[in-house]
Amino acid sequence: MHAPLAILLVEDDAVLADGISRMLEAQAIHVDLVADGLLADQLLQHSAASVAVIDIGLPGIDGFEVVRRLRQRGSAMPVLLLTARDAVEDRVRGLETGADDYLVKPFAGAELVARIRALARRSSPRPALLGAGRLSLDLDTRRARVGERVIELSVREWAVLEFLLQHGGRVVSKQQIIDAIAPWAEELTLNAVEVYVSRLRLKLQDAGVAIRTIRGFGYMLEAAATP
Repeated sequence: MHAPLAILLVEDDAVLADGISRMLEAQAIHVDLVADGLLADQLLQHSAASVAVIDIGLPGIDGFEVVRRLRQRGSAMPVLLLTARDAVEDRVRGLETGADDYLVKPFAGAELVARIRALARRSSPRPALLGAGRLSLDLDTRRARVGERVIELSVREWAVLEFLLQHGGRVVSKQQIIDAIAPWAEELTLNAVEVYVSRLRLKLQDAGVAIRTIRGFGYMLEAAATP
C-alpha cells in the first residue's frame, strides 16, 4: 500500500482538471484543486500538500511565477509542472525557476501518478543510517560498509541499494526503482536496473543480505540464507 498523499493541483482547464482529479483520487491521492495562479500562490503559503502539480498557462500569474514565489519563500515543496508546450526553453526555464519535474500534455495517467509518488518519496525525511545484516549505509557521509569494510558503489548502485533497503522485506518492481532514482528527463531502462542489481549482488556476497528475484514482480532485499 502507498502512503496517503495530498496534492495541490493548479489547472484552469475544467475538463482536464476534473479528469486528473478523478484519476488521482482513484489512486488514493487526495486533490485540492485551484484554477488561478494568484489563488494558488496564496494557498501555497500555508498548504500541507505533499506535491504541487502546476499548469504553466494560468490566469492571474503563470505557473513559472507561482513556482518562483514558492521558492522565494524558502519552500522545498516538490513541484511538477504541466504544460502543452514542449519547447526545450520552457523546460529549462521551469527547472531553473525551481520546479522538480516536468510533464508535457497529453500524458498517461499512470506516468503522472508515478512521478507524483516519486517526488513525494524524494522529499520525505530520511533516516541517517540504513542497514540489514552486516550491511550499513550512512546517508550523511555516503559510505557503505559490510561490517568494518567499506564497499565502493557507483552513484546508481548506491541509489538502487538505498531504495531496496528502504523497502526491505517487500517486493519492488524494476519500474518502481526507476521512478524512485531517475532524475527528471534522464533515461533509465529496465535492463540497466538488472545490471546494477547484478553488480550489487557481487559486492554484497558476505553482507548477510541477498537481493532475491521474484519472477514476474521484481526484487526483494532479505536476510541471506545461512549455510
